[in-house]
Amino acid sequence: MSYTRRSKDELAARVAQDIPEGATVNLGIGQPTLVANHIPATREVLLHSENGILGMGPAPAKGQEDYDLINAGKQPVTLLPGGAFFHHADSFAMMRGGHLDICVLGAFQVSATGDLANWHTGEPDAIPAVGGAMDLASGAKQTWVMMDLLTKQGQSKLVQACSYPLTGIGCVKRVYTDLATLACTPAGLVVIDTVDGLSVQALSELIGLPLSS
Repeated sequence: MSYTRRSKDELAARVAQDIPEGATVNLGIGQPTLVANHIPATREVLLHSENGILGMGPAPAKGQEDYDLINAGKQPVTLLPGGAFFHHADSFAMMRGGHLDICVLGAFQVSATGDLANWHTGEPDAIPAVGGAMDLASGAKQTWVMMDLLTKQGQSKLVQACSYPLTGIGCVKRVYTDLATLACTPAGLVVIDTVDGLSVQALSELIGLPLSS
């Protein structure tokens, strides 16, 4: 079987494709920040950063970075017309108050029913880094995860039950990966799409869980 994984930018574009007009969206640290570069200029989407920004645009051109204007991952960003920055307490009030339509987060593991583990691997030497992930996972109307499907050791990050400490329970609605897009439902995982050449049966064998489509 021959198939090609989505690149980081192709994966970001796939996520951006599903963000609707008028949505207010938080992009988590890491891969999710790339989504900002793929939202069509004709689509009005308000991008939020937990350190206190609303109305972010794509990443600045090389040489145009302003390090007084950064996202939660300390990466320089741009501000679209009408955008604003403010105290992070106000930003967390937005997150906790249910004012975000979607948050896009990375993950170490996601269970078939939508449990999220993305802040700590549980290893003794691992540094916990929860940040605002718990606030986002519980406060956003929808939580989407963007990640590679497999670890470097070839193990699926989609699992029957998370073995890492949980960030949120039953919060993940969709998982966007380099091989497929899936929905987490109370009945398990539903395949939305796969990369060309990868069958649902082959994907099920990679994940090690039954899938419906």
